[in-house]
Amino acid sequence: MKIKVVLRALFLAYGLTGICLLALAFFVFQFDLGTVPVSAAITAVYVLACFAGGFMAGKRMRKNKYYWGILVGLAYFALLVIVSFAVEKRWDMSFQHLLTTFCMCLGGGALGGMFA
Repeated sequence: MKIKVVLRALFLAYGLTGICLLALAFFVFQFDLGTVPVSAAITAVYVLACFAGGFMAGKRMRKNKYYWGILVGLAYFALLVIVSFAVEKRWDMSFQHLLTTFCMCLGGGALGGMFA
């Protein structure tokens, strides 16, 4: 039961990520945005997706909501790193970027769980 809730929340988070990144790609194509707005938008997508996943997990579990939000954020981060490594076939991330992304995913998930 608990694993199903986390997997459904992850599915929601990655679905939202896909939709938001497609919209971002459209805006980049149409308006020729620079790297700074695109980087900020990608950061916002990470946090928003983890927030939504944490919110869903917190609503479903009803107890220790922030814990389940953190778990969803951690799973989101782990899958993000694994897929990035599989696509690049090498480590292409600085430790600072890795730590920042980790904190954003966990923070977004925890906030989603708390607001649930």
